[in-house]
Amino acid sequence: MSVPPGPQPIDFSLFGGAESLDEGKKSTRSPRRTAVSHPKQNNAAAHIAPPQDPADFLWLMTEEPHRTRRMEILKSHPEVTKLMGHEPLTKYVVLGVVALQLFCAISLRHTRPSSPIFLLCAYAIGGTANHNLFLAIHEITHNLAFKRIVPNKLLAIFANLPIGIPYSVMFKGYHLEHHKFLGQDNIDTDLPTRLELIFLNNVLGKVFFATFQILFYALRPGLVRAQRLGRWHLLNFAAQFSFDYLLVSVFGWRPLVYLIASSFFAGSLHPCAGHFIAEHYLWDGLAQETYSYYGPLNVLAYNVGYHNEHHDFPSIPWTRLPKLRALAPEVYDALPAHPSWPMVIVNFIRDKEVGIFARAKRLSKVAGAAAAAAAATDKHEDDSDSDKSE
Repeated sequence: MSVPPGPQPIDFSLFGGAESLDEGKKSTRSPRRTAVSHPKQNNAAAHIAPPQDPADFLWLMTEEPHRTRRMEILKSHPEVTKLMGHEPLTKYVVLGVVALQLFCAISLRHTRPSSPIFLLCAYAIGGTANHNLFLAIHEITHNLAFKRIVPNKLLAIFANLPIGIPYSVMFKGYHLEHHKFLGQDNIDTDLPTRLELIFLNNVLGKVFFATFQILFYALRPGLVRAQRLGRWHLLNFAAQFSFDYLLVSVFGWRPLVYLIASSFFAGSLHPCAGHFIAEHYLWDGLAQETYSYYGPLNVLAYNVGYHNEHHDFPSIPWTRLPKLRALAPEVYDALPAHPSWPMVIVNFIRDKEVGIFARAKRLSKVAGAAAAAAAATDKHEDDSDSDKSE
């Protein structure tokens, strides 16, 4: 007599961190979106609307556009759910890139860090490889390498090893908030702060920002919205520092210098690093909060250039994002896209109409409620004064 099967375990790869399969069902929530009515532009530097005020960010009252667009696509293309789920290829790519970085680091153990060959390898090979690992962690954060949460977290910690500093678990919490609260001030730590706006909103400031992007993304979250440390953070720290100690003990300090230099170049003036700026800065004078890029560098970057597609459906893995675009061309072909990540960096630095200010922000719910209450109080006081004057 056969035993009836028990409840099937949950496939967490179907829940990418910002939406679930319940999206699109009837809701009492009234969706709003920022519509882009302009024709598609192939050059992200061609401003087709008045420039934005460089003294402040663009403050919006609308809901972020991705949830609404996700619901629309689910309604018109219900077969999109077949694209969701984990991608087994991811773990093999991670294994290969980690092995490549360890091979390069150990091979350079007798080479001076100031030598041209060391710096060239750290920039061209290491910068590209570690950028790939940053984006592997991004993919794994959405539980898209395995069906279960624990194997995804362990793979993220493993992918973190060549980066040199503990990063993966911290990134997970901040990145999921970036999806769920896109543009919300003091919650979405991808947003520049007002201090950055004051000091970096000029050519030299933008050069500094583009050169040290990796430091901004590493330090800003802890200053804006500190996380509570848990056991996975401690495991990430322990694994990373144990690996670093073992590497230095066996092969000397130069391999670790190579790995850390690779991480710096990965988030600096590197062709792949253009996506940090390309993804959510406002271009073409539009209030379009997310831009995609469909060029060849996606091969090295887990298709992160398909960024509108990724924010619309975070549970669709990198290998199937092009299929999502092909499934709904009426949606994605109508949105302006970037032609080149390297040119994004160049245009960001030289163009006065794009700068630190060119980000869309919203008040968080707490700040929004406080502002509404203050406005209501001011209105009440004004009405009272008016009554007295009469």
